[in-house]
Amino acid sequence: MKAEIISIGTEILLGQITDTNASYLAGQLPLLGIDLYWASQVGDNRRRLVEVMQRAWGRSQLTITTGGLGPTEDDLTREAIAEVLGEEMTVDPALEQELREFFRRISYEMPDRNIKQATLIPSAQAIPNPRGTAPGWWVEREGRILVAMPGPPQEMQRMWEREVLPRLRTKAEAGVILSTTFKTFGLSEAGVDELISALLSSANPTLAVYAKPEGIQIRLTAKARESEEAKRLMAPMEARVREILGERIWGTDDDTLEGVVGGLLTGKRLSLATMESCTGGLLASVLTDAPGSSAYFRGGLVAYSNEMKSAWGVDAKLIEERGAVSPEVAQAMATAARLKLGADIGIGITGVAGPTEIEGKPAGTIYIAIDDGRKRRLISGNYPPRRPDVKRWAALAALFELRRALLEP
Repeated sequence: MKAEIISIGTEILLGQITDTNASYLAGQLPLLGIDLYWASQVGDNRRRLVEVMQRAWGRSQLTITTGGLGPTEDDLTREAIAEVLGEEMTVDPALEQELREFFRRISYEMPDRNIKQATLIPSAQAIPNPRGTAPGWWVEREGRILVAMPGPPQEMQRMWEREVLPRLRTKAEAGVILSTTFKTFGLSEAGVDELISALLSSANPTLAVYAKPEGIQIRLTAKARESEEAKRLMAPMEARVREILGERIWGTDDDTLEGVVGGLLTGKRLSLATMESCTGGLLASVLTDAPGSSAYFRGGLVAYSNEMKSAWGVDAKLIEERGAVSPEVAQAMATAARLKLGADIGIGITGVAGPTEIEGKPAGTIYIAIDDGRKRRLISGNYPPRRPDVKRWAALAALFELRRALLEP
């Protein structure tokens, strides 16, 4: 079954609200084996809304709309559906009675405008909405289904889970769509695409490459009649992806890099401390995003100025001779963090976040050191010279390198 989602509301187009409904529904449809082919957003304009709905009705077996079911003049979803299908809206007495009783329960006189929420067309059935005044519409005609649900997420999700999902299970073709996502760091989108290019032509399962703020991700998807069959289809492809990308894959699905690192530190009963310059404490902030981080993260020092680096144990003469942005200072910062905060491992980060160069080094220059008291590790990089990106990538690179260190014997 081919599906389409239409999110309705001018406030979405103006950026005043985030369209979480579409992403929620996109995650729900694969559970029914339904393929989502299109998703669009349209404002509260009847002509444009009719245009979008006509296109959806013509090409999709299932159309789902959210929004535009309120009582005001700019709530036009019902009117647009009626126009597309050439049917007339009339007030349903049972719906009107329910609506009036709702307002009586809250001791409020029902405005006349709300009566439009009690209307139906001949092809529509009302979908109950106990969390609001706007019932949804379930429309079936010509072998197609159109489901109209309210825009508020709490109303839409309840209606989907209790009313729409059970009905669609009886309509959808038997089958499931399963996906898993592999998360990598340190490779470009084009680089990952090239490495797995021989696998990208597979029809089922399929592979797709995406660039995300935390690195490049590869989504593996399989469609089958049952979950176990889909898993069997995915297994050889997953093994091949892991063989090709190796340690560059740091996690899957809902994993976070800070969570993965935290799990390794906890398992090895090791503690961590940081000293940061150009990242301004971002690494410490990311580390504490992981639940239970207090068990292994001792704390972080933000040594933004050279004076603070010296105050926390970095030799001032070393800074003068080698420069604040240097591998030697990064290593000294890692050692100082470990010793000052009594941790098993210290991380030091120094660099040039930008936009201008420092000590003759261009924006994007980063040095990261890890010191566990026995061995020091140093990595360096040149990241895109946009200040927030440099800081974020430096923090992620530090976590990725720490993960690599913790996985070594």
